[in-house]
Amino acid sequence: MTESARPRIVGLNHIALEVGDIEEALAFYGRLFKFELRGKNNSMAFIDLGDQFIALQKGRNQSVDAGRHFGLVVDDKEAAQRVLHAAGIAPIDGHFLDFRDPWGNRIEIVGYDNIQFTKAPNVLRGMELTHLTKNESAKKELAKKGMALE
Repeated sequence: MTESARPRIVGLNHIALEVGDIEEALAFYGRLFKFELRGKNNSMAFIDLGDQFIALQKGRNQSVDAGRHFGLVVDDKEAAQRVLHAAGIAPIDGHFLDFRDPWGNRIEIVGYDNIQFTKAPNVLRGMELTHLTKNESAKKELAKKGMALE
């Protein structure tokens, strides 16, 4: 197969998490984070992330995830750490702010300011997050790839 015949991965549309119960999952994540519910039914719920979403799907039956995880970007990582602590959720030991939900899904909390991931200005505007900025390290990483912020 030629190089041009293969499609290029350009991003993530959504992540699906298996949970035991949709209402319990919405209550759990609602205690930790502000979010908009895109929609739900008896077996699925969709948490809106602007131009992306998290799909909560009923039916978790496998064991706890060890290393498999995803990074959830937040506007204020320190606030997330305080909320996790107040909710009695112990972070997983390590260099990052990881925790497990009641169904064993491992989630890493990352701050928007400290990573290359960048929402388009129109998406930030629609999410009422135009105040978010990047720190110098993230700006340098973006510039190195030819993606400097204007």
